[in-house]
Amino acid sequence: MKTAVSIPDAVFEKAERLARKAGRSRSEVFSAAVAEYVARHAPDEVTDAMDRVCADLGDQRDGFVTAAGRRVLEDTEW
Repeated sequence: MKTAVSIPDAVFEKAERLARKAGRSRSEVFSAAVAEYVARHAPDEVTDAMDRVCADLGDQRDGFVTAAGRRVLEDTEW
């Protein structure tokens, strides 16, 4: 989707330099920046995604992992 936004000249210049240095287009840089901003400000989406992964995995217990975790916790100073 194409859109037009107004940004300060200084921000535009920094984005332009970053795009050149990274070998990416300005559109890629701005798109990545907005995606990161949205992800940081939508923590419920991250939690929901993690909940879906956990539900898909189910209750899979691994004896080695359980024992290793127990040893780490026992050796940790609380």
